[in-house]
Amino acid sequence: MASVQWHSRARKYESELHMCRLEVLAVELSDYHPLKAITVTDSKSRRGGRKGSTSSSSSSCSSVAPDPLSLTLDGTDPLSLFAAASETPTLPHSISAGELGRKRKEKEEEVGSDFEPWSSKRGEILSRFTTTEKLSINLFMGSDKSKASSPSSAVSEKVRTRLEELDDLEEGSQRELLNLSQQDYVNRIEELNQSLKEAWGSDQKVKALKIVIQCSKLLSDTSVIQFYPSKFVLITDILDTFGGLVYDRIWSMCADPHPLPESFSADDVNDTAKETCLNWFFKIASIRELVPRLYVEAAILKCNRFLTKSGIQETLQRLTAMIRGIGDPLVAVYARAYLCRVGMEVAPHLKDSLNKNFFDLLASFRQVHGESVQNQLVLQRVEIPIYLTLYSPAIHWILQCVAYRAPEVLLTEMMDRCKKLGNNALLLNSVMWAFRAEFVAMRATDFIGMIKDCDEAGFPKHLLFASLGRSLSVADPPESERLSILNEAWKVITKVRSPRDYINCAEIWVEFTCRHFTKREVNTVLADIIKHITPDRAFEDAYPQLQSVIKKILTYFHDFSVLFSMEKFLPFLDMFQKDSVRVEVCKSIMEVFIKHQQEPTRDPVILNALLHICKTMHDSVNALTLDDEKRALSLLINGFIRMTVNQLAMETRRVMKGNHSRKTAAFVRACAAYSFITIPSLTSIFSRLNLYLLSGQVALANQCLSQADAFLKTAVSLLPEVPRTISIEGKQRSSESFLLDFINNFLSTLLVVPDHPEQGVLYLVRGLLNMVQDYTWEDNSDAKIRVYISALPLLAAMSQESYLYTIPKVDSNETLYGGDPKFIAEINKLCETLISQVLDHLKGLGRDEGVRRQGSLAFSLFGCLLAHGDLRNNKLNQLAVNLWNLSHKHGFCDTRTSVRTLECIKHQAQQADMSHLSDMTARLSLQSRA
Repeated sequence: MASVQWHSRARKYESELHMCRLEVLAVELSDYHPLKAITVTDSKSRRGGRKGSTSSSSSSCSSVAPDPLSLTLDGTDPLSLFAAASETPTLPHSISAGELGRKRKEKEEEVGSDFEPWSSKRGEILSRFTTTEKLSINLFMGSDKSKASSPSSAVSEKVRTRLEELDDLEEGSQRELLNLSQQDYVNRIEELNQSLKEAWGSDQKVKALKIVIQCSKLLSDTSVIQFYPSKFVLITDILDTFGGLVYDRIWSMCADPHPLPESFSADDVNDTAKETCLNWFFKIASIRELVPRLYVEAAILKCNRFLTKSGIQETLQRLTAMIRGIGDPLVAVYARAYLCRVGMEVAPHLKDSLNKNFFDLLASFRQVHGESVQNQLVLQRVEIPIYLTLYSPAIHWILQCVAYRAPEVLLTEMMDRCKKLGNNALLLNSVMWAFRAEFVAMRATDFIGMIKDCDEAGFPKHLLFASLGRSLSVADPPESERLSILNEAWKVITKVRSPRDYINCAEIWVEFTCRHFTKREVNTVLADIIKHITPDRAFEDAYPQLQSVIKKILTYFHDFSVLFSMEKFLPFLDMFQKDSVRVEVCKSIMEVFIKHQQEPTRDPVILNALLHICKTMHDSVNALTLDDEKRALSLLINGFIRMTVNQLAMETRRVMKGNHSRKTAAFVRACAAYSFITIPSLTSIFSRLNLYLLSGQVALANQCLSQADAFLKTAVSLLPEVPRTISIEGKQRSSESFLLDFINNFLSTLLVVPDHPEQGVLYLVRGLLNMVQDYTWEDNSDAKIRVYISALPLLAAMSQESYLYTIPKVDSNETLYGGDPKFIAEINKLCETLISQVLDHLKGLGRDEGVRRQGSLAFSLFGCLLAHGDLRNNKLNQLAVNLWNLSHKHGFCDTRTSVRTLECIKHQAQQADMSHLSDMTARLSLQSRA
């Protein structure tokens, strides 16, 4: 078996291709469709039917390989089915018109997702309104009277005892904690919230009420006025907890014998639950102080549903009137905010109470400038602008509730009322925040006139323009007014001295400028920003706003020829001097360029600027850069390179059409040289190998033979450096399969590579095989032998008179050697050496009991001999038979594959020049495992 004489089979590629083509059959289009189900009719009577079956049909139609879509839709076209369904909507007959009207009304009364909830504002208020001053709090000390009475106690005695307990709270059963820091204060409030839950859980309802009353009293205290909004948030959290506990308690009492439906009425509530609910309202009514009585009753506002149908509406009106008795305007405005909040949660359709709260607020707002408030501010050393900002969360919330799904005419009414108050800046600002942006945008000119008339001492005008700009960034004012709006706004913005206040306002109006104006106006805005932010390096504190400016410009300007023609755009980018921020800006610019730049650009200014941006991103990578960040930067840089390469390719085609061959060759050689010196910088060895091979193929396609030779030789010399394992997605995996794929691709390329005149015959093939021979493969691996078997088809193809594929204008070895016998002899000698290596390996597998691997390799070599060897040679023919028998010796060969192979050989034997295969077929037998 070891003595082999190789002869390649002469191939006629065109005739073989013709024989391999599929037979063409005529098909009637009217009877055939690829998605049409195939049916088979069975006319035979059923046998072995189930006893007692009533089926009497003598024929059936069953579907072969049914289409799952047809099964799902019963054969109906899905688009037609859905269209028919949408054209003929039907309603369930069980729903009456009255019920539909009621459901529609309920839906309209619900608060939708377009309403910003209180929970989203809570964190912002706590982080914004802080203090370093010392705070105080009163803690309830507890009382023995709060213990539950015995079951034998009379009802009147129980009521009297509980009232005495409430009096005990108001008479001083508490302890005042002084000199608390803000965090200590927050911790104490959280302790009270937890104590409330524990008291309720242990059935100490009066103690729970005492805690709520005590916490509500804290909302009367404005001794540390700057912390009041945050105090309001913390205390109302406890009130919300209490309100939920009371409501759930009464709800559970209504569950006997059946739970209440969600849309229950007072008539569905049993007497016990109603009595308990009234008891809670009577307890709260006994609270002497106004503020805690108002807050605690508002907390259980929803419980009015258990008593009467109109209870919630009547209570809202009564509590709204009660707030007029609160003397401190700050305490009053937050009380109105809480009442509006619970009102929106319970009955958002009752708009009258919401409007009444706001109009009462307007009527009492002049108290802000009253003597008592001014004395308090002097005592606490708080300036009036700071004091006014304390009102913002409450007024914003009240107006948000009032403006929710409100008609446009309400905005006109609000504006008129603000004018009557002398255009109070704080109220005007809240109005612009609360109402729909479309309503505000249509009245932008009117708002600007009102802003001009505002007193700037208490509330700066640039904040009002910032609020107006937020609306105009999402809604468009009348086109004829846009330029005058921009000019009026920028007159105020450009006069702001504080860089922080300036950039906060300017950043908002950049979007309005980009939406409605050209690069000329945007360039003017950029120049003004640079002028204000550059002195004293103020831009270092304004990076988030400056990044927002860039993103807004990129949103509306996708043409980079326009973008880079702005005189101030590149100087604006120079202000990003912090490395991390500069990289993020570069990423934003490159993402827009890759996404929106459709046509290649030849502008050297654009290309140079983008190349600088890519360099900035590349240089930011260091040892600490995360893999995800490296991947993101690589994708952006590669995207720019692809677009640039496409442009270069177009230039190449243009030059070639002009028959400038020297310029084309010089251009390709320059690109090849650039690739040759940059590929070694890549860390992935397989990326380097594949790029060397790809670059060599491109060089061959452009007749740059010396460059192609250099790429391929470098790839071969790199093979020993391939590690046995590589990291893929953070896991170590064997590199063997990747290496085999590369070698096979490399072998297919070598067919068209001409031998170097100074290197000898088949020097690249020999060099590759030598590297494969010396490479340290995995233990018990057949990879090297599989490479040898893969090299045989290449060598057989090289011995043909005409090659299977060639490169235009490149002379392959078929032209250089012209079928020279010495060249063919070298090929045959190399093939014999490879086959000997394979046979020796097969013998070794037999000794080591690797019979399964032996059978697989033997069958692979048999297929190679059958396809490429000249089996008229007796020794080669006998070797093929021996390999067949060896592959089937232990029964591991796939029987189906073997049968198909035999059929193929018999089919080939029928050809005139392949009759010698008939004798070989007779000696090929199928064996199975014993």
